[in-house]
Amino acid sequence: MEFTEIEPDDTCACANCADLRRVHRRAATAPRRARRAAVLMAAAGTVLGSAATVTASAAAARAGDTSTADDTPQGEVSSLHGRQSVTPHLRTGAAATTRAEILARAQRWVDQQVPYSMSSYWSDGYRQDCSGFISMAWGLGSSQTTWTLPDYADRIARSELQPGDILVYNNPDSPQGGSHTVLFGGWQDAAHTQYLAYEQTRPNTRKRATPYAYWSHADAYVPYRYRGLSAGTADAFPGNDAFGPGARNDYVTRLGDMLVRRGGGRFYAEGPDPSWGEADRRATEAFQLAQGWQGGEADGLPGKDTWDYLVNTKGKDIPATPAVPSPPPPPATTPPPFPGTDAFGPGRSNDSVRLLGEQLVRKGYGRHYTEGPGPTWSETDRLNVADFQQSQGWRGPEADGYPGPDTWAQLFR
Repeated sequence: MEFTEIEPDDTCACANCADLRRVHRRAATAPRRARRAAVLMAAAGTVLGSAATVTASAAAARAGDTSTADDTPQGEVSSLHGRQSVTPHLRTGAAATTRAEILARAQRWVDQQVPYSMSSYWSDGYRQDCSGFISMAWGLGSSQTTWTLPDYADRIARSELQPGDILVYNNPDSPQGGSHTVLFGGWQDAAHTQYLAYEQTRPNTRKRATPYAYWSHADAYVPYRYRGLSAGTADAFPGNDAFGPGARNDYVTRLGDMLVRRGGGRFYAEGPDPSWGEADRRATEAFQLAQGWQGGEADGLPGKDTWDYLVNTKGKDIPATPAVPSPPPPPATTPPPFPGTDAFGPGRSNDSVRLLGEQLVRKGYGRHYTEGPGPTWSETDRLNVADFQQSQGWRGPEADGYPGPDTWAQLFR
């Protein structure tokens, strides 16, 4: 494609001509090719770049997901909603935010399936291209470009990447049409060959497992960390309710990523991901056992101490072989007879309630107990029963937290 440079009118006061005059003065002694790239970056308008389509991985191809950054040009630096261009040297500083907030904002665009566009602006004011997406996730007050985002960040090493950091590729031969940036969401394997990438590309915002550093130009992507990151808030323990059966959130993903870095990769056939699973419980238990903790301190559910050890890289890593051999499976037994629905509910106190609670704990569904279980029925018993019922795929009245004969039989099977 042939580009023609338009000389700015010396008498025109519009922002575009003013930007062009400044760029022309700075580039007066530069080679013509470099001058042309600088003018293109400063001028308003659309520069459509095209490149050969890069074949995605087998997993992406199976999902019909083969588009990459080669066909996703970006717009210029602009204010929210694109009401005016922003002079690069007048950019504001980095506002404070946390990793959790960055990922939550990125996930909103994924959930809303924001369409890709280098000229349109989403309802939150940010341009709907790759650099606008990162500007939104980081909470910047304007839509930046892949060339200006590093001004808000510090360059880091690959080994330092954590969720909320970015990877940037800038192509000097095609500044708008050939450059790209993605948000790092966490490693997908122990070898750190794949990561979860949040990105804005055609046809819309997506989150997918991506080979490091990207499908194309892998050796040219550079990792950066947002300078306004508030690490203390992001590393705070999110609470017990963030983990356990039925939990689904970014803290579960981060827990898994930290466990993989501490030697827990063998527990994950795939992932980690936001949904709590048996792999998360077993890896957490292995880490707790590696610290010498026993009993309730090594139940596979992360508390404040477990989170603190993982976040601050304290204690011992998970050994290659289990610290404590797994006990042999218990012999098959006939479940105790169901005592009837009248044994459970408000005001009930009997051995069947205690037996129910103890079995829930053995099965990994005791997260709501702060003490016990005991013979007196309580709301914590009901909540734990509901967790177990939902894990069986039951919904509505079948998962009301009150055990019937089917719940009893499945629980003691």
